[in-house]
Amino acid sequence: MTSISNGVAHKMPPDLRKTLISDPKALGLWENITPLARNEWLCWVENAKQLETRNRRIKRVSSELKEGMKRPCCWLGCIHRKDKKSALHSRHLDKLPKYSLSDSIDSLSYL
Repeated sequence: MTSISNGVAHKMPPDLRKTLISDPKALGLWENITPLARNEWLCWVENAKQLETRNRRIKRVSSELKEGMKRPCCWLGCIHRKDKKSALHSRHLDKLPKYSLSDSIDSLSYL
């Protein structure tokens, strides 16, 4: 059985494994990205809510690796990693406006 590297928080699912094994170029690229990058791809695939979306993402892993992408585009990042805060928190939370309870009460007066 061919050994394929996992991510840091996610294991290789059988359907993605089958796709990568069938495409030696994509498999080589997969093995040359970092464990964190592999983890982002795995989480992105696992996070699909519908089977159709999951299958489409699995195909995209191979094609986008061959296009030179290291991580899925427009993905906030894996929320399952224990070594970091969520991408939303670390990148954007400090930029959100700060509201107080009185601001919330004032906004209700418009209702």
